[in-house]
Amino acid sequence: MPEIKKVLFVTLSNIGDCILSLPVLDVLRENFPRAEITVMVGPRAKEVFESSRSINKLIVYDKYMPLRQKIKLFFELKRRSFDAVIDLRNTLYGALLPARFRTSPLLIIPKNLRHMKDRNLYRLYRALKMRPPAVHTAQNRSLHISREDEDYINGLLSRNNIGADDKVVIVAPVARGANRRWEKENFSRLCELLSRDYKVILAGTEADKPVAGYIRGNCGDNVFDFSGLTNLRQLGSLMRRSSLLIVCDTGVSHLASYMDTPVILLAGAGDERKYGPWTRKKSVIISRKLFCRPCEKAQCGFGTVKCLKLIKPEEVLRAAKDILGSARPPAAPGAGRASGARIPPDFKRILVVRTDRIGDVLLSTPVIEALRKSYPNAYIAAMVSPYAKDIVEGNPYLDDVIIYDKEGRHKSWKRTLEFGFRLRERKFDLALVLHPTNRAHLVSFLAGIPRRVGYSRKSGFLLTDKIKHDKQRGEKHESEYALDLVRHLGLDPHGKAPFMPLKAESEKWAEELFKLEGVKRSDKLLAIHPAASCPSKIWPNERFAAAADRLAEKYGFKVLILCGPKDTELAEDMRKRMTCQAVNLAGKNSVSQLASVLKRCSLFISNDSGPVHIAAALGVPVISIFGRNQKGLSPRRWGPVADRLSRVLHKDIGCVECLAHNCVKGFACLKAITVDDVVNAAEELLKC
Repeated sequence: MPEIKKVLFVTLSNIGDCILSLPVLDVLRENFPRAEITVMVGPRAKEVFESSRSINKLIVYDKYMPLRQKIKLFFELKRRSFDAVIDLRNTLYGALLPARFRTSPLLIIPKNLRHMKDRNLYRLYRALKMRPPAVHTAQNRSLHISREDEDYINGLLSRNNIGADDKVVIVAPVARGANRRWEKENFSRLCELLSRDYKVILAGTEADKPVAGYIRGNCGDNVFDFSGLTNLRQLGSLMRRSSLLIVCDTGVSHLASYMDTPVILLAGAGDERKYGPWTRKKSVIISRKLFCRPCEKAQCGFGTVKCLKLIKPEEVLRAAKDILGSARPPAAPGAGRASGARIPPDFKRILVVRTDRIGDVLLSTPVIEALRKSYPNAYIAAMVSPYAKDIVEGNPYLDDVIIYDKEGRHKSWKRTLEFGFRLRERKFDLALVLHPTNRAHLVSFLAGIPRRVGYSRKSGFLLTDKIKHDKQRGEKHESEYALDLVRHLGLDPHGKAPFMPLKAESEKWAEELFKLEGVKRSDKLLAIHPAASCPSKIWPNERFAAAADRLAEKYGFKVLILCGPKDTELAEDMRKRMTCQAVNLAGKNSVSQLASVLKRCSLFISNDSGPVHIAAALGVPVISIFGRNQKGLSPRRWGPVADRLSRVLHKDIGCVECLAHNCVKGFACLKAITVDDVVNAAEELLKC
């Protein structure tokens, strides 16, 4: 251990960078307790060292002061004859002041030392010619929190009725750089969710009050605005009292790490390997593995700052509950796999491809959830057809939706080739092609995706991983077939329920529609969907009308008829056949608006079609009518995923071979299902 009596410690200018240098000061004070330590710091970060018991003199250095004053300061420092000059800023003072021990700006730091805290400590140990310890265990903190600071925070908490037994979560919603800011609307939603179980304190400066006021105004009584009420040391005291800090990439996150408070860091342009949390307690970094991040730039080169926009309040809430002990830990990449399964790679950018109908896409949403739980920080996108966009837009486990319009703008092979090559820019490293088509396989191949998983048919040779296609056997549900691709990666998915998002604009549309049609909130609604994608799936229209009349008469239902724009004549024919009044909504709504209408219904009756799966995903009791006797088209594969709240009507009339829409028996399988069958199934469901 060298003998050192006087130390000059030149630190950085930003508050966050200065806090990252505090462990260096801790080591100096611990190893040289009698040394006289002088700290030189910029004006903006002086409060980090003010009132510190670890230093003897504080010099506030203003880089804009006249040259004459700078020269005068140099000679004043020279007269003090420092034994060691620890200059983390690589200034001329550090280079020119005489000292036995000094940091070198030319020092090559090992590549494995990525974090700035560790790099600062390495520079210190090399300057003092000391061997770095295996674990840094400095006991005394250089940030001095006085008794007055503690009393002030205790009083502030007491005035806001925050007791010692309350779990406190600090949220710092403002960051300086545009590339580091999460939207205030997201913070508002997060705080509203957190406030149901915890006390939430908004921290920041006086300038942050407008954002904090917006958040506070949209939340309940358990959210408190402390913006502008604390200095740095008082905020450190508050962190001692808190269970968690949620923050973007700012100096506040470093303060929490220094005070050993758990952190959830929302990482945008900054590099978490350099500036992430370093607390000994559990912390979580939430980011998206976009090909352009971490760019470490002040402005987004693409103008969208997607790296932060893609983070959703619900996933931050899950991470918070994990840290606070209210939920299972989120699965690490590859966690939750079946015993003995191989460990899957840590995919960072994943594309889920399914370009067929809305019901098929909805039944594939458990794949998205499984991928998100296994790869929480991955960038996950879904490639779907235009009419299935509403199925995945707003899915909390998804980051992006890519539209492939094979019937429109991408219909020609030339446009498809261009689409595939443009997709290369996204730099996906995994594609799951859930429904085999020639174009889906070609696009994923042209996009240069290294790992392409799908089924061994329709140009399956373009895939890297081919699973045998035997869906035509109908041995399990379509959602299970989709999850087989996830299992192929070595993962063991748990959540198998489809997810249908509800959009605020669609909810508003439905409210206005019901007012226009005279539908009251107290009305019991029965929705009927008499259409389907093929004539072999369509139950006779007169039976739909008769079933609707009987149920409306017995239970007082108001009947809604729902169909797409191609089936408006079918819907109108059913309305005319009914004796009770019905509201015909055929062709008047989008897929998202359909979901908002179905959500209000007490019962939904339909042929085998996509809306069945939307209703089931929303928890609406549903009756689904099946016709064809083919294993690959059976209820076992395509029935609603809601056993308790669903009934499937399907009768085998003994056909040796089903000719589908070329049926020569007049679709006798459908006609075998009677109005009584439907009414009885409805009565069973309504008793549940």
